[in-house]
Amino acid sequence: MHNKPKQNLECALYVVATPIGNLSDITLRALEVLGAADTIAAEDTRNTRHLLQHHGISDVRLLALHQHNERGAAEKVITLLQQGQNVALVTDAGTPAVSDPGAVLVEAVREAGFRVIPVPGASAAVTALSASGLCSPHFLFYGFLPNKSAARRTVLQALAEHPYTLVFYEAPHRILECTEDLHAVFGAEREIVFAREITKLFESIHRCRLGEAMDWLNSDPNNQRGEFVLLISGAPERTEGLDAGIERTLVLLLEELPLKQAVQLAVKITGANKNELYQRALALKAEAE
Repeated sequence: MHNKPKQNLECALYVVATPIGNLSDITLRALEVLGAADTIAAEDTRNTRHLLQHHGISDVRLLALHQHNERGAAEKVITLLQQGQNVALVTDAGTPAVSDPGAVLVEAVREAGFRVIPVPGASAAVTALSASGLCSPHFLFYGFLPNKSAARRTVLQALAEHPYTLVFYEAPHRILECTEDLHAVFGAEREIVFAREITKLFESIHRCRLGEAMDWLNSDPNNQRGEFVLLISGAPERTEGLDAGIERTLVLLLEELPLKQAVQLAVKITGANKNELYQRALALKAEAE
């Protein structure tokens, strides 16, 4: 329970990370700030009220701030700051402004000349990465991919050659089609980690090759439930073979044309060696099957 006396906070916007599942995953500093805030701007006031009650915090004014009202709510927050009050910003889970509302508010508060103070804590991306076992020293956090397959594949094509671990968020109702697109673009051999329901009761972290991913998802309906962090191993470094841009051209043509036509057109577009393109096209087809 939060029984410490209230501290005096300076007039500022406090960006407060909250648990991504387990309500105990909150920092002592976050509890102190939330208990002392004049107002808490929350993505869903019901969820935040539950968190506050769990930790014995009451009598705090809550203001709704979500993706549909963020600009209007930002004006209200700035008015409060102009009156000398302090405001804490939280989302339903994790760190505000990271694939969650908050960035618009933070920008507006900075432009208005007020201080923004981060209160760090849980982040689903970093939590999943820490338990993935993927050893790349670098990662690229993308967040949510586009909802539609064609747009999603276009984004994935642009990321395909990066040698970093790729980190995505995905909702359960899109997990199957998203995984199909990951397999189609990245091939069967790269590894995927499904970090599902992290810190919650039914948490699971499963690692496999992309070629095995759909079988795992379909082996148990529970594997498709909950909120996902998806981690994809980085592209292997090329010691020889096609230039990355030439290969992307070939991959895109193979999606639309028979192999022979795709190779012929790729030769005209890129000027690359026909035999080398043909061998790589055969390999890409084999990976996709």
